[in-house]
Amino acid sequence: MTLIGPVARRIAAVGVTLAAEEYEVGGAKGTVVFLHGGGQTRHSWKDATRRVARNGWRTVSLDTRGHGDSDWAPDGDYSVDALVADLDAVVDAVGEQDPRPPVLVGASMGGLTSLVAVGERRVPARGLVLVDVAPRLEPEGVARIGAFMGRYADGFESLEEVAAAVSAYNPQRRRPASLDGLRKNVRLAEDGRWYWHWDPALMRQPSGERPPHTGQERLCEAARRIDIPTLIVRGVQSDVLSEEGVREFLLLVPGSRAVDVAGTGHMVAGDDNDVFSQEVARFLETV
Repeated sequence: MTLIGPVARRIAAVGVTLAAEEYEVGGAKGTVVFLHGGGQTRHSWKDATRRVARNGWRTVSLDTRGHGDSDWAPDGDYSVDALVADLDAVVDAVGEQDPRPPVLVGASMGGLTSLVAVGERRVPARGLVLVDVAPRLEPEGVARIGAFMGRYADGFESLEEVAAAVSAYNPQRRRPASLDGLRKNVRLAEDGRWYWHWDPALMRQPSGERPPHTGQERLCEAARRIDIPTLIVRGVQSDVLSEEGVREFLLLVPGSRAVDVAGTGHMVAGDDNDVFSQEVARFLETV
């Protein structure tokens, strides 16, 4: 099986153009679309997209509006409805090469976007993977994410400062030997300082719409309407999604299943990419 990629794409969405990256294989089993969490980029999936592609799937990973190399929203709209509308446009675009509905894999904000898109019948999908996110989230964990994202509005003097900030937020993750990978999550501004690679307007959304959250009642109603194969992946050390939150989700979505990934927190794919990729691969074989 010949693997082609990563191939860079620009996809027109709703008032913005999104950056995407694809891996393609001949005779693919279908398409898997990966959506990252708030404040992240398509690079947060690390090797997961390539590994899934090697198992025979075409993969598409996005930079959500306002993140990475995608356009910032001209009107500052980063609501879940704007993100779902963008996802609908992306699925239409990737469907030009593969008309089958894709499998959606979403982490945190990307997971909530996917949940609403599928549950409200706004985006067709044949399978759904939610990564450390569900309708019920732990307020303290959500608040910690918001505090981290808003703490460094003035940027960093160096990549070493960026690495120290990430390590302080996520101490269980081993600090990388090289800082080059951090360049994908920050941008060097004209003032010589490094800033996160996302639009600061993201944090000016109403409190109920800031990543990774949106209204719980709406999420529960969307979950009840999901009728496609669904997997929820939880980081055992996560302070955002609890065991109770997983159990509630399994009751909301009969037939769904859950898996815990030991030694990982909220950023499951980044904390243990090997185990995460294996679990997604197993799920895809059932779709």
